[in-house]
Amino acid sequence: MTLRTYALYATAFTALFAFSIQPSLASNVRDIRVEGSERVEPATVLTYLNLHKGDAVTQDALDEALKSLFATGLFADVQISESNGVVTVKISENPVINQIAFEGNDELEDEQLLSEITARPRQVFTRTSVQNDVSRLYDVYHRNGRFSVDIQPKVIKLDQNRVNLVFEIQEGPLTEISSIRFVGNERFSDDELRSVISSRETRWYNILSSADRFDQDRLSYDMEQLRQFYLKEGYADFRILSSVAELSQDKDKFYVTVTVDEGERYRVGDIKVNSQIRNLDPSGLMDQVSFNANDWYNAEEVKTTVDQMTRRLGDMQYAFVNIVPDVNRNREKHTIDVLFNINESPRVYVERINIDGNVRTLDKVIRRQMEVVEGDAFNRSLVAESEKNIRDLGYFSKVDVKTLPGSTPDKTVVDVNVEEQSTGEISLGAGFSTVDGPLADFHIREKNLLGRGQDLGFSATVAGARTEFDVAFTEPYFLDRDLLAGFDVFHTTRDQQDQSSFDQKRTGAGVRMGYPLSKYWRQLWKYQIENNEITNVDSDASRFIQDQEGARMTSAVSQRLTYEDLDSRLYPTDGISLWLDTELAGLGGDAKYVSGKLGGSYYIPIAKNWIFNVLGETGIVAAYSDSDVKINERYFLGGNTFRGFERAGVGPRDLGTDDSLGGNQFYRGTAELTFPLGLPDDLGVSGHAFTDVGSLWGLDESGSGIVDENSLRASAGLGMTWISPMGPVRIDLSKPYLKEDYDVEQVFKFSFGTRF
Repeated sequence: MTLRTYALYATAFTALFAFSIQPSLASNVRDIRVEGSERVEPATVLTYLNLHKGDAVTQDALDEALKSLFATGLFADVQISESNGVVTVKISENPVINQIAFEGNDELEDEQLLSEITARPRQVFTRTSVQNDVSRLYDVYHRNGRFSVDIQPKVIKLDQNRVNLVFEIQEGPLTEISSIRFVGNERFSDDELRSVISSRETRWYNILSSADRFDQDRLSYDMEQLRQFYLKEGYADFRILSSVAELSQDKDKFYVTVTVDEGERYRVGDIKVNSQIRNLDPSGLMDQVSFNANDWYNAEEVKTTVDQMTRRLGDMQYAFVNIVPDVNRNREKHTIDVLFNINESPRVYVERINIDGNVRTLDKVIRRQMEVVEGDAFNRSLVAESEKNIRDLGYFSKVDVKTLPGSTPDKTVVDVNVEEQSTGEISLGAGFSTVDGPLADFHIREKNLLGRGQDLGFSATVAGARTEFDVAFTEPYFLDRDLLAGFDVFHTTRDQQDQSSFDQKRTGAGVRMGYPLSKYWRQLWKYQIENNEITNVDSDASRFIQDQEGARMTSAVSQRLTYEDLDSRLYPTDGISLWLDTELAGLGGDAKYVSGKLGGSYYIPIAKNWIFNVLGETGIVAAYSDSDVKINERYFLGGNTFRGFERAGVGPRDLGTDDSLGGNQFYRGTAELTFPLGLPDDLGVSGHAFTDVGSLWGLDESGSGIVDENSLRASAGLGMTWISPMGPVRIDLSKPYLKEDYDVEQVFKFSFGTRF
């Protein structure tokens, strides 16, 4: 046999072998049959198949069809075969979820867990999706401090290819942080560094805080806080070498160890400002530098300086100025030279103000809070002030004001994006005060009525010593001007039996109007008419009180002039507030008097969480037209206005009956220091040390047994405030060190209130 013959045999054998291992495929698809479908229609299967009659039948085409069907997630198993151009698709459908249940979860509600998973009733069940949901549930429990949790998914098969999905959960105990230790720290102790971070070691007083529960995200945040702390102290080379959290074998506690390299401490060397802006003298910005040469380097002060320079340049119409601090270390001298580079930027004007996100609130309610309008020269401070004004409305949970480039380089767009929050309030209240006794109140209010920024409210308070009912309406922008207008209707009763042997009842109404005089000054005018009644006068009461029993009509106009520059109206820590109140009664009615009060309060932040407050106030009331100032028109001092003395415990008194008579003139002053008590900040506990001084005197009447002296009284004390989850709690212990024998002391003062 020749070599050529051998080659021909080999070629034929190879071709025959290759043909024998190929599947029997027809050249084209003649028909497609679907078997095993129950819920899914065969036509739906064909749409997913990506294979049609007339298509060429190849192994690649069948493989792609198989992948397409599995990718839908509808099928547990798929088999595709072909014979003589007929493609047969056999499917086994995944079951449908009938119900989802959680068992064993006591700490987390079903709704919270359900919101974290993707599985839902009437969805197709797949094992992959269930495994992903279990992983999500583990993450939820880990975020809540339970690392010993065990979650087992159970599948209960039902008829019609349905299943119930049950997650069996053993939550286990809270996994708390047993210890936080630092390695490599020489300049600062472990206690000092622990006070910098937000994570806390577990202690008995942390029952209302979650800071002692391990959270990996919180630990990452703590490491950044630690780095910022060292940079503020001048340790520019500081590094965190490692942060390790070890879980105990029983999975009920973590041991956190942080290894640091503090490095050397640096002082500030040269400070320079380099400007690329034409005709801008960089020396004019040196007064914005918040630190000096030879100070310890502080990265926070560098950032503060950049912000201050940016605001200054923003006020000069440079909207998009970019200031980049260049920090150069001299490791031999341990100094850092700081160079502030200011990049060139043109002067710009406000082209447009966009407002987005307000669904219910009208655009004009937001626009009237803007300190700039279209066409104004851009001013960054005014834009920041506008953002603060919008936040202070209390209508929005999120306020974001950005400046964007305009249509030309000298124009900018101010973009205001808000996220609305509920502005309606319905609350019930309960509490106790040593001044008013047990109390309960009901309050309903809408602060953004119909999205127009109007305020409508009704409140009722019932206490051991007083009841109050009040309806109030306020339109902050009357006639679309910065002109406040409103009215009040009220009814008040007060038990004065313990202090002055009578009850007081007031019923009336008033209208008011206010307007700004400048950025910080504001004027408010008010007219009020009320029926003031002295009732239930004790038979043993002072004759000066018995003579005033009965009803009197008071028609009065008053004004309040205020100056306010505070960092916060609710919890001020810095700034000043001044007020002047005057009132004239006699425009009809029985009362004929004029009164005035002048006061001020100044807050000084001494250090972090250390606030010093000084308050002073004085007032005088006088009658005219041959009339006397009645007891319901006089001032009283004590209780909330003068700690260390009972309400109405200071001032003129009838010694025969021990009734407080009030006074026509007073002054009072307070100096108070608020300071931390060494407990975690998130507990909301602070201490107070204070002294109150003042006096009350001046009666139109005199007689036997009446004492009326303007001698100085003074008290001092300590207090504690706790912003508890149930409301604010305050306790004061104070003792007068200057007083008259007839004054009534009150050493202990307690108040508590809550709304739910």
